[in-house]
Amino acid sequence: MLLIAPHAWQAQWSEIMPEPATLALAVHICPEDELLLCCARTCVDAATAKRISRLLRADLDWAYVMRTALSHGVMPLLYWSLHTTCPAEVPEAFRNALRDRFYANAGRNLCLTAALLQILHLLEGHGIPAVPCKGPVLAAAVYGNLALRQFSDLDILVHDRDVLKAKDLLISQGYRPLRRRTSAEEELLLQSRHAYILVRNDGMFAVDLHWRFADRAFFSPVDLECLWEHLEPVSLAGTTVHHFAPEDLLLILCVNGSKDSWKQLRTICDIAELIRVHQGMAWERVMEQASTLGSERVLFLGLLLARDLLGTYLPKEILQRIQASSVVKSLAAHVHERLFREIEVDGWPAEVERFVFGLRLRERVRDRVWYCFCYVIPTSADRALLPWPAGLSFLLCLLRPIRLTVKYGPPILNYITTLLRISRLKLLKALQALRQIS
Repeated sequence: MLLIAPHAWQAQWSEIMPEPATLALAVHICPEDELLLCCARTCVDAATAKRISRLLRADLDWAYVMRTALSHGVMPLLYWSLHTTCPAEVPEAFRNALRDRFYANAGRNLCLTAALLQILHLLEGHGIPAVPCKGPVLAAAVYGNLALRQFSDLDILVHDRDVLKAKDLLISQGYRPLRRRTSAEEELLLQSRHAYILVRNDGMFAVDLHWRFADRAFFSPVDLECLWEHLEPVSLAGTTVHHFAPEDLLLILCVNGSKDSWKQLRTICDIAELIRVHQGMAWERVMEQASTLGSERVLFLGLLLARDLLGTYLPKEILQRIQASSVVKSLAAHVHERLFREIEVDGWPAEVERFVFGLRLRERVRDRVWYCFCYVIPTSADRALLPWPAGLSFLLCLLRPIRLTVKYGPPILNYITTLLRISRLKLLKALQALRQIS
């Protein structure tokens, strides 16, 4: 699901396949969105505090501010920044509603943290190495406060060889798979996807068991073996757990944002806060790893968004390399234009946009070929539509293009027909004008 303006895809094909931009992020935003950008940080400097105060004097749509803050996962930061800068300038009704949501989120985060520690203890007791990702550990290690990050589930990285064992352990402790799978489907899941989702029986939250950070279409975006070798201790609610080194975490966060087309401001905040906390980051190692893995565009895009939207400081050499890439600047402008669009549309325009966005992130030919190839590999939806015997499963490769054509073909054909009709009318008008001149 992508966030774009209503009917924009019908009028502007260039928005789906944007041309490289010469100036990044030159789009004007409304005061409500500007307020969110000013507040989406743990530390507000004097200049930003003045901007917040100025914005609060405008006639703001507070319902929109709350709705957007929640959907972008920055509600706690909005409350924190307003509360620490100029709380008296916020309307009382909104201030009270925001405060109630902040404390409700803080209480939920504490419950999720306790559940995470129980799961880690369970896995450790059965000899399964596990590393918590995002969620509570990111809030503690990067934001410095469990209450300042909004999250709804738990993400845990395990080795691929341990996924099914870990799944069975969680099932024995009151969790259930999001949907039932056969052994063959589970094997396909391990090969193609990046997480196994289980839901606690009371439905309060889900646990995502990761063995990688993105589906197979993201070809080698992170060196998993390197991650396990560079783990660092972090204090979480008085318990020491292991977490990723900041250099590795930076690339992981950029991968996480890119695979979701950077549709949430929270993912950009994660990067901005990580760089703020780790000002002595070994940038040489970050750049070397991104270059080796063919993930420079993924990294540069995350860094540029953090800089342009949240004012994150970047070393001069890094910034120069980013600004030399017209593709990265174009992708950043593309993200910025859609970041605060409320109306959601699905269907072939969103599917095409996701595909093109992901394709442009690939900088190596082999990664582009692999990315395209993964789009024609049968998914679980294809197999559910027409289950084939194991020996004939290769025929599903023929089914997927047919299914996509049936699903997206008619609107694409209608759109192309409309374009041709408009072009024909423009051509006729041009010929008519030429005749009048002659």
